[in-house]
Amino acid sequence: MEYDCTRSCRALVATVLISSLPAIVPGRASAQEVEYPAGFDEEATYYDEALGPLTRTITTSSAEAQKFFDQGVQMMYAFTPLRAARSFRQAQREDPNCAMCFWGEAWAWGPYLNGGMGGDDAPRAHENIMKAKKLAGEYASEVERALIEAMAVRYAPEHDSESRRKMDEEYARAMAEVYRRFPHDVDVGTLYGESLMLLEPRRGRWDIDKPEVQKIHAVLEATLAIDITHPGACHLYVHATEPTVKPEKAEACADHLGASIPGASHIQHMPSRTYNRVGRGGGAVRANLDAWHSDQRAEHDIAWAIYPSHNLHMLLFAASMDGQGAVAVQAGRDYGKIVRSGNFYEAMTLLRFGRFDEILELDNPPDGGIQRGFWDFARGYAFLRHDDPNRAKFYLEKVKLAAETTSGSFRGHSAADLLGVVAGILEGEIHRHHDENEEAVEVLE
Repeated sequence: MEYDCTRSCRALVATVLISSLPAIVPGRASAQEVEYPAGFDEEATYYDEALGPLTRTITTSSAEAQKFFDQGVQMMYAFTPLRAARSFRQAQREDPNCAMCFWGEAWAWGPYLNGGMGGDDAPRAHENIMKAKKLAGEYASEVERALIEAMAVRYAPEHDSESRRKMDEEYARAMAEVYRRFPHDVDVGTLYGESLMLLEPRRGRWDIDKPEVQKIHAVLEATLAIDITHPGACHLYVHATEPTVKPEKAEACADHLGASIPGASHIQHMPSRTYNRVGRGGGAVRANLDAWHSDQRAEHDIAWAIYPSHNLHMLLFAASMDGQGAVAVQAGRDYGKIVRSGNFYEAMTLLRFGRFDEILELDNPPDGGIQRGFWDFARGYAFLRHDDPNRAKFYLEKVKLAAETTSGSFRGHSAADLLGVVAGILEGEIHRHHDENEEAVEVLE
């Protein structure tokens, strides 16, 4: 059968063919070349004041490569992987034959407790671990070769979310073998513990009697028995115990954790996750104050700001629970400066400590949504305490309307639930103001 292709038909065919062929553009990277973030190849900074004493001696003849490798490891334990990747890359520049420097960068592009892998991360991780494998035969010790071989099973040249779980499981099995061979190596124990934790749900409660949880605890406890000051092992152990009924298990190492990497704000914050759960409110306040101070020092390039808004949020919570009103209010005020619509926290902390005059002096309401509902609740409550129930009712109606019409959620709870609760509190207090106690009890119940 013959086909008569008209001019328009031929034009369409030509367009399809041209669009399906790879473009050849002078100066453009080939499709096989791995791309890195803008500015990634710039020389990395060495943060002498931020670092702790942790070191891991690697196979290298370069003191500078060792220095930047150690910094990268501390950054990984502090959950700042992009900075770590840059530090490992600098170590590679100092010693191009350093197999562990490439292993480190591969580690940095991989999944960790606070983040998974993206599409751009996979080829970066794979490229670096392949370079590490190539160098390992001549430039790696026995334990280093074992770590490199284990890391190699973790990555593929391209990201595939469907196979991610399988590769994580293979990596955990490989790390189990490395740990069997080198049980007294604290970094091996830490990495093995992390590989197991990545197989568990990140959120929600952990059953302390679950075999998988018990294995994680056993590995990290054995590692901390060797070095209770190890920042990576303790960081993970805090996370592994806080969702259980025994958060106090991490208390001993948490007492050392904040000082282990003094310029890493997330490490300084971490003890508070244990302290809050065991009733050490003052310690939780101090930990988050130290973290916030490091976040501010980072502006002068002498520390690392890691999750600054989270540090402030935990600070205002800990200070509120510990009765430190001035600290809590200032944390709420600072939070509002760096998070859009976050200034409702200032109003709520002022409310908690009965500083009603100051609530009424605030003039920067959030844009809307749940945060505005909390702001209006605080305003209404403050007016009620100033013996102005009519203004309180005005704000009560605003909160009720927001509860009914606002979509979305805040920290896992719907607007209807959150604003419904505070609307009920304000309504009950208005009834109580008018000596309508039965109505107040009915609403508050």
